[in-house]
Amino acid sequence: MNQPIYSLVIPIYNEEENITEMYRRLINVMEQLDGEAELILIDDGSRDRSLSMIRELHQRDSRVLYLSLARNFGHQIAVTAGLNFVQGKSVIVMDADLQDPPELILTMIEKWQEGYQVVYAQRLARKKESWLKRFTAYAFYRILRRLANVDIPADTGDFCLMDRQVVDILNAMPERNRYIRGLRAWVGFRQTAVHFERDPRFAGEVKYTFGKSWALAVDGIISFSKVPLRLATYLGMLSAAAALLMILLVLYWRLFDPVSPLIGFTLITLAMFFLGSVQLICIGILGEYIGRIYEEVKGRPIYTLKETGGFVKASEISAK
Repeated sequence: MNQPIYSLVIPIYNEEENITEMYRRLINVMEQLDGEAELILIDDGSRDRSLSMIRELHQRDSRVLYLSLARNFGHQIAVTAGLNFVQGKSVIVMDADLQDPPELILTMIEKWQEGYQVVYAQRLARKKESWLKRFTAYAFYRILRRLANVDIPADTGDFCLMDRQVVDILNAMPERNRYIRGLRAWVGFRQTAVHFERDPRFAGEVKYTFGKSWALAVDGIISFSKVPLRLATYLGMLSAAAALLMILLVLYWRLFDPVSPLIGFTLITLAMFFLGSVQLICIGILGEYIGRIYEEVKGRPIYTLKETGGFVKASEISAK
């Protein structure tokens, strides 16, 4: 295959029910492109038949390349691995569950050809998702926009097109706790949105559980905002002001109303619980930041590879 113009990066984790349909729709899109394209599938330590199905696609179609991570490293790291190996001038990232419609890639490419270097898909609606999922997603993106030190567009996921220049900058970033959609906004350049309504999963179970979504949300806030640290300071100041007020009240009661029923065990207990909760919250916030510093300074590889297929420089592929 000649040097591709377009690279499609698809992280996969236990998606055996979706791979065949995903491939069919992606190939249909690739055949409408005005240049060569490669399809890079990243197996993120799947426990089902995903990897064997990916191997079969690679054997049938030389445009399909794949990476198999040595274990499950997580969605953001799988995307990072794919970005490390792309060859195209234009890179499209999307998930394998077909909630992000592959046909939208053609519109993204039109925007790229107009001169935009980042084109992200922005959701107008989420079909067949619970009200809790819709509400929490809506609230998170707006809280993140208020807290973050960069303008991260609301209601956007990892489904996007990035110019090669942007991808090279992302690949040069040494961060381990990666929030791709935030890093994508941080690099700058000309960016625009294309709008769509998000479909339900084509098949299979949701892979982003509440716990994983919560962890990703925390990563996004901690990676792009110092506000939680300031919050710890504000809570400390609030507790100090409350303590001063209580001292004045106790002195007043002792001097002017010594039989007040508010003096005694109840007041002391409430104060202890209040101060204890403030201290634990502040320690937890500090712990989140310190934990990320600890992960960064260890210097371990972001991921390890156990198998690759289709890459010309396969002998040079090693842990990143």
